[in-house]
Amino acid sequence: MLKPAHIPEIASEAAHTVAVIAFEGISPFHLSVPCMVFGDDLARLGAPRYRLLICGEQAGLIPTMSGFNIDVQHDLSALAQADTVIVPAWRDPDERPPEALLLALRKAHARGARIVGLCLGAFVLAEAGLLDGRAASTHWVWADDFARKYPRVRLDQKVLYVDDGDILTSAGTAAAIDCCLHLLRRDHGAEVANRIARRMVVAPHRNGGQAQYIEQPLPATGGSDQLTTTLDWAMEHLEQPLCLDVLAARAAMSRRNFTRRFKMKTGTTVSQWLLNHRLAAAQRLLETSDKAIDRVAEIVGFGSTVSLRQHFTSAFSVSPAAYRKQFRRQ
Repeated sequence: MLKPAHIPEIASEAAHTVAVIAFEGISPFHLSVPCMVFGDDLARLGAPRYRLLICGEQAGLIPTMSGFNIDVQHDLSALAQADTVIVPAWRDPDERPPEALLLALRKAHARGARIVGLCLGAFVLAEAGLLDGRAASTHWVWADDFARKYPRVRLDQKVLYVDDGDILTSAGTAAAIDCCLHLLRRDHGAEVANRIARRMVVAPHRNGGQAQYIEQPLPATGGSDQLTTTLDWAMEHLEQPLCLDVLAARAAMSRRNFTRRFKMKTGTTVSQWLLNHRLAAAQRLLETSDKAIDRVAEIVGFGSTVSLRQHFTSAFSVSPAAYRKQFRRQ
């Protein structure tokens, strides 16, 4: 996952406006994903609520792919008010989106709006020329088609989502949820994003660089297997010097067998998995506790303030101290 060069902050004095594009034949589920994340009342969590607008080429009733109509309140002129514009999964990768939509997206981006293409919404952003020369993601099933159609885009066919600062793209349905929660985390911090994720009963944080799918899923078991038990233990003991050999020994597996099964289960490496969880734990402690930064580094397993600062800044483009100042709940 690429790191944003700049993380925009939401001004407390004015609601951040999120415009979600609706179109004829849209999937109601894909439309609902950003609505669930950004339509929640965040005031009870100590964060300003987003102003959510559902926009179409024309206002009025439009048919969905599920056989019922939805009433779109705003036309594309509302994008002029948007701080973030989200395009859910486009109805057909082979169909060129309306020129009015492409033009509205170009104008929104030109004036500084954050643009997001969820799943096949990446095709719409690419058709508008917004992804030329940039890294992007889309659903793996259509990745080859995307690469052929848009050779100027640096497509990453494996990751869940790509954050390129002012433009973000994601893979399929679950990854669209991950991407929206990532945006919420950028705007309001890990604690707010985690609480919204818990309300939705989804994983609080999946790193964008995680694999979209697992080639050979582990078979279902009657209960928690030894690998799952080991990973649960690791998340509760991040302060320890964890590594592949330690986890393999705890799971009573050979190094080779543990590595293979771990990759099958998580889609990533042990070192990256540990780094992701340590960074997530650091975020929460910085937001919710008064612990000194060197103590935070010790608790989450980085060992030193220098190591925490290096990894944290690389991942989030902000130092731990600056992050705490930005997101600490009073």
